[in-house]
Amino acid sequence: MVLADRPGAVYLGDKRCRFTVWAPFIDKVEVHIVEPENPLLPLGKNDNGYHQGIAENVAPGYCYFYRLNGEKEYPDPASCYQPAGVHGPSQIVDSVFHWTDARWMGIPLEDYIIYELHVGAFTAEGTFNAVIPYLDELCDLGITAIEIMPIAQFPGERNWGYDGVYLYAVQNSYGGPEGLRRLVDACHQKGLAVILDVVYNHLGPEGNYLANFAPYFTEHYRTPWGPALNFDGQYSDEVRRFYFDNALYWITEFHIDALRLDAVHAILDHSPITFLEELAATVHQKADTLHRHVHLFPESADNNGRLVYQRDMGGYGHDAIWNDDFHHSLPVLLTGEDKGYYEDYGRLQHLVKAISEGFVYSGEYSSFHKRRHGSPSLEIPASRFVVCAQNHDQVGNRMMGERLSQLVSYEELKLAAGIVLLSPYIPLLFMGEEYGEINPFYYFVSHSDSHLIEAVRKGRKEEFSTFGWVGEPPDPQDKVTFVASKLNHLLGNRKPHNTLKQFYRELIRLRKDKPSLSTLSKDSLEAIGFDTENILLLRRWTDYDEAAAIFNLGRVEKDTHIALPQGEWRKTLDSADERWNGPGSRIPDAIAEKDTAMLKMQPSSFCLYIRAKEN
Repeated sequence: MVLADRPGAVYLGDKRCRFTVWAPFIDKVEVHIVEPENPLLPLGKNDNGYHQGIAENVAPGYCYFYRLNGEKEYPDPASCYQPAGVHGPSQIVDSVFHWTDARWMGIPLEDYIIYELHVGAFTAEGTFNAVIPYLDELCDLGITAIEIMPIAQFPGERNWGYDGVYLYAVQNSYGGPEGLRRLVDACHQKGLAVILDVVYNHLGPEGNYLANFAPYFTEHYRTPWGPALNFDGQYSDEVRRFYFDNALYWITEFHIDALRLDAVHAILDHSPITFLEELAATVHQKADTLHRHVHLFPESADNNGRLVYQRDMGGYGHDAIWNDDFHHSLPVLLTGEDKGYYEDYGRLQHLVKAISEGFVYSGEYSSFHKRRHGSPSLEIPASRFVVCAQNHDQVGNRMMGERLSQLVSYEELKLAAGIVLLSPYIPLLFMGEEYGEINPFYYFVSHSDSHLIEAVRKGRKEEFSTFGWVGEPPDPQDKVTFVASKLNHLLGNRKPHNTLKQFYRELIRLRKDKPSLSTLSKDSLEAIGFDTENILLLRRWTDYDEAAAIFNLGRVEKDTHIALPQGEWRKTLDSADERWNGPGSRIPDAIAEKDTAMLKMQPSSFCLYIRAKEN
């Protein structure tokens, strides 16, 4: 028996569908088509434990279960669609779609300017279709890629997505596979790449029937979310294949341009060639075949540089890593918070190192971890780091879901935007950040198991205690919590929010237009922190021009002497300008023929000077 390209139900046309499921310890697997009711279809079994067969006289829209050993019935582990939720039958889906992106090849890594969004909370409707009308605004802002939080089928209609249990099934409440294809196609028509957040470190607790089919999990390890996936034990080859096929499924059948890999530090694997290494090789090989740019963006709490080193250097060969150290260094300076994992940060030199090297903790002792933490990152290219001032984790894992706009002043919001967007790294904005959204982004779920719901409530409270937050957090199960997390896009049209959006647009325009800012390199970079004055100087240069950004992270006006290379420096942006709803600038429009300039910096402000070079 020849194995199908991927597991699940693959519609072949002409009312024929091929079913493939891995169940090595199950003697008999039958397909029970329940809508409309059909006779049972027994599947043949091969030596690797795959059961496969072709059903006649079936069509897209038919719903089915797998019956195991003539007894219990379960949805397909590789279901493409769960129209009735995680406990209902799987549905046969036709993958035929009229794509209009034949010439789309993706974008290079260094061109990514990422906008992270949650489909359910981004609009009132909470669907893929509802995102499409906002794409023009994102393009106008200067965004080049959207990152979609996980959309694998999860319980109920609201969830962050990290409780997904059907990795191939696009969430029904968002619009299913057809809706996702329409969104991706629309993005590509406008020049936007699409990153999909995928969870390969665990499955959610409700509707997770994988263990009934095969040894997908191992008892050798535990994750914070339950049993670990079996990536290095007996039968792990087929577990790996299930996930490799899933990555290729998104890339080929949905034209996804990049995968953001959630919390890879929780993927426990002692194989000589690890799952993560083999995943990168598999994805990049397929990208070469397709002649497309396809990237992998792992998130790791370990500061593990090996993830983005090339394989011939002993690395895993991924493309760019989320840098939590950069995030932690920035908001702590602005908010003064020092509890939980923030206790390791708070000095200006932490931010300087994050800008200059990448990781702040590259082997130093961490008070929070109670051990040395991280690995060196100086040699990692700048284009292999993703940085931000806020994201879903750092906002949503606060007890009250406050965005940065609720924690710092308007001037400090502009300051944070400047540090992120003028850095030499790939910037990420969290939805609504560009106009200072004031609605919170809470953690929300819609489980059906009362014991699980109570466990989630209890677990959240325990997490918050680490940060010393007191009070009663919003109930994650309550629909009101979810509705309160939705964006208010109309806010972006009102003052001063619309001015902040224009400020972001101008920052991104400068980042793209000026060679010194668009070139992602640590070799042409200098970051200096003046601790006493609380001033940060960031210089970047190319053969064509040079940029100097001076940031006052203090809350008082500063007379600052800054040494710059001699030349004609022109002020290009000043966050204190009245144009940006600032208090008014007091620094000169030009600095000429001097190597030291005296600048009168407004509180929580920054300015950007550009010097053209004679070629």
